[in-house]
Amino acid sequence: MESSDSTIYDIVIIGGGPAGATAGIYAARAGLKVGILDKGLTTGALGVTSKIANYPGVEGEVGGAELLQIMRKQALSFGVEFIADKAIGSDLTSSPKLVYGNFGVYSSRAIIIASGSMGRSNLLKGEAELLGRGVSYCAVCDAAFFKGKDLAVIGKSDEAIEEALYLTRFAKTLHFFSPTEQVNVPPQILAELVEKENVVMHSGSVVREIFGEQKVEGLRFSNRGSKEEEALAVEGVFVYLQGGKPITDFVAGQLEVSDEGCLQVDRENQTAIPGVYAVGDVLCSHVKQAVIAAADGAIAAISAEKWLRGKSRHRTDWGN
Repeated sequence: MESSDSTIYDIVIIGGGPAGATAGIYAARAGLKVGILDKGLTTGALGVTSKIANYPGVEGEVGGAELLQIMRKQALSFGVEFIADKAIGSDLTSSPKLVYGNFGVYSSRAIIIASGSMGRSNLLKGEAELLGRGVSYCAVCDAAFFKGKDLAVIGKSDEAIEEALYLTRFAKTLHFFSPTEQVNVPPQILAELVEKENVVMHSGSVVREIFGEQKVEGLRFSNRGSKEEEALAVEGVFVYLQGGKPITDFVAGQLEVSDEGCLQVDRENQTAIPGVYAVGDVLCSHVKQAVIAAADGAIAAISAEKWLRGKSRHRTDWGN
């Protein structure tokens, strides 16, 4: 779903994990128009968690992606719009505020940052040096430059699979490298990728280096349990790996971050810019648990609704 030029949301939420989904539920239930920019079920910490047994109200064990799907279904029932896009830039002080994605520009009166902490600090050897010269993080942006060429995608998330599927329209051969044997994504989209005639799957293969002089010429990888490296000639490498660093690159210096890359907020989860809130693992101020992230989302949504309507205090809502 893409945002039209005429659409102005009351709140745009960046990230669809437990913090973002909960913020969406509370904001939409308050009668606000809400859009959530979301990269997929398995791009965040909850989505890649195999089992959860301590989430309140959920008996027994449940998969992280399954729990997240329940939250999103509830958000959808209140009218939240989930937008398949990721934030690559923003203007937090304009009126309305703007979030730039790969597929559009999203206008909003308020913004809640719930992008989590799966960002990467440790890059592959050669990745930074060849960025823009064959290394890319955006298939939609760069696929046309690689028509008829051999390409590689590295990752194991929904985002990686979706981007790989898009690239199959352009690539001569597409090599998909997953660092684990199992790719924890919805089976239907994985099957769609595997069935493509020009796709070669490398499950349980760890990419060690991207090499080339002036541009990407290939990569080196090893299979799990083996120290022996193999070289593969490709002309483009699309990287969708995950790490443990707060994802705040789209803020681009508009907000102060700590030495660890964390955003700073007040007791209502508002940042130094009025109408801009931050929740969940981008704060680094508490134990990383889904229930705490969800609570953050609820606080921010209530605070944002109060700010948007010019209220001086929270409205008590015993319905919850």
